[in-house]
Amino acid sequence: AMAEEGCNVSVDAADNMQFSAKSMSAPASCSSVTVTLNHTGQFPKNAMGHNWVLTTEADFKGVAMDGGSAGLKNNYLKEGDTRVLAATAIIGGGESTSVTFSTEGLTAGTAYTFFCSFPGHWGIMKGTFTLS
Repeated sequence: AMAEEGCNVSVDAADNMQFSAKSMSAPASCSSVTVTLNHTGQFPKNAMGHNWVLTTEADFKGVAMDGGSAGLKNNYLKEGDTRVLAATAIIGGGESTSVTFSTEGLTAGTAYTFFCSFPGHWGIMKGTFTLS
């Protein structure tokens, strides 16, 4: 099936621990959204890996802190964490990954938090995701 207009969004991250956007949005009419993360840096995922994780603003810090001890094999996310609304795998330099998630249960106009759960990254690697 063809993706609905605007329901595919992408963001880049490099070795400087920054997402290329502080805010991302998709139309509220999307039944699902696909987010593509491109790692434009050089370093491998065990050294400077990045992922894209979506949570509510309230859950963000707890998910990030719990994820730190989950390890690279679990993409630095606690296994079965129901607070995670969407998440990609951790990738290294030159790689891309994407996640498609349903917008059911997301509230239009609410600012959700996206972040990288790699230890030490989430303090600055975060932004807001909104269905508008």
